[in-house]
Amino acid sequence: MDFQELETDRLKLVEITDEYIDSYYSIMSQDEVTKYYGMPSLTNRHQAESIVHSFRDNFAVEKSIRWGMIWKETDAFIGTVGLNNWSPFSRKAEVGYELDPSFWRKGITSEAVSAVVDYAFRELGLYRLGAVTFPQNDASSGLLKRLGFKEEGVLRGYLFQEDQNHDALMFSRLREEFLKEER
Repeated sequence: MDFQELETDRLKLVEITDEYIDSYYSIMSQDEVTKYYGMPSLTNRHQAESIVHSFRDNFAVEKSIRWGMIWKETDAFIGTVGLNNWSPFSRKAEVGYELDPSFWRKGITSEAVSAVVDYAFRELGLYRLGAVTFPQNDASSGLLKRLGFKEEGVLRGYLFQEDQNHDALMFSRLREEFLKEER
């Protein structure tokens, strides 16, 4: 399967290659970005390089797809959005994302996630998209609800961060709901 780039009004969603390692590291080394991410902030460039390479490797075996968000106005790499735990056979995946804080509260993540949701249901033929977030992450929960995701419940002790387990909220959106809203 070839990597499919996507485009929105303000963003290009591209394959994350080595040229973006430094930008990815810059974003993921910020505590405010990783506070509700389920992993600690990156502390060196090698960690970012390993993660970027894992994006490519996991895409090759159809386990995940991760796009880099490129701000069209400046061609800057400002975050990522993608499908984790992708199972073509089971027709499901989980949406994930992070964004440089200087671009927060501008509707950018909604724009990117909307494009990925459309691609997942229309092009990949997925039936279910899930999303997991910390209960305290009101911004992420609100974004998911605005995009038609339904809160399913609490996954007890599901996320591990800062040497302890945390509960998570599970959201989902089904293909039939997506297509119904498109009419």
